[in-house]
Amino acid sequence: MKAYVEPDEVTLMERVTTNLRDRLLIRLLFHLGCRISEALALKVEDVDFKRGTVSIIHLKRRLKLSCPNCGARLSLSHTFCPGCGVKIDEAN
Repeated sequence: MKAYVEPDEVTLMERVTTNLRDRLLIRLLFHLGCRISEALALKVEDVDFKRGTVSIIHLKRRLKLSCPNCGARLSLSHTFCPGCGVKIDEAN
């Protein structure tokens, strides 16, 4: 039994979607490797268009990490704040 989706299968799923929201959701899930709940929880401010990055809050762990300097949302893997650029030694 196969437990993953091939890139050409993702392309096919994108082609058969009837709306832009579903197409974007398929791309997010495939390219970012996030859970559906994490993708649905994304906000515009989670996307840094200049850097081409997306900050994903790991909802499964129910952690709400933020930068102690500016309060920006952080993931578990952040070493620098995407908001103010300060080095993260310990998140709140």
